[in-house]
Amino acid sequence: MERTTRRSPRGDERKTDAERSRRLLLDAALEEFAAKGYAGARVQDIADRAGVNKQLISYYFGGKAGLYREIGRRWLEREEEINDPDVPLECVWVRYLEDAQADPRGGRLNVWRGLTEDPAEIADVPREDLSDLERRQGDGELADDLEPEAVMLMMMSMVTMPTVMPHMVRAVYGLDPDSPEFRERYAEQLRRIARHLSGRRGPC
Repeated sequence: MERTTRRSPRGDERKTDAERSRRLLLDAALEEFAAKGYAGARVQDIADRAGVNKQLISYYFGGKAGLYREIGRRWLEREEEINDPDVPLECVWVRYLEDAQADPRGGRLNVWRGLTEDPAEIADVPREDLSDLERRQGDGELADDLEPEAVMLMMMSMVTMPTVMPHMVRAVYGLDPDSPEFRERYAEQLRRIARHLSGRRGPC
């Protein structure tokens, strides 16, 4: 019987496999962290969900903490696309809302972080970048008597509420938070609130 020689994968194939494994691990980690928090998520469960060997977590990310940090870094990259400085504030808020509705795991992960992380660790978190809101305020998109810090917290609360507290949406609106009717009505209310904060009427 003729023997089949197994060839080694080419460099581009190894690169593709590595990228695929990293992507699977990041998605699985986000799923586990969002469901159980950082402390509750187990490396083995993340690897099992991704369908890869758990040693790859250390190989690619240096362990669970590195995986967690990479998720945060990727969010910052995506946020740069959402928060376009040339887009009116009301449209930016709706973009954040639609992103949270499309993938609620990030918002849920933040809730876990606030509930379970050591207060000393949270105290060391770098301050949120408010430069965009401050610029928008200078351009008249926010009233002069509003604190950008308060506006930032309000925006974060409004865009994540439907995904982290869906029971309250049902209690207040009497609607399923995933229903098209709620999504359309709520997005329009965010636009109107943003307009009231500046007195302007935007294009979206």
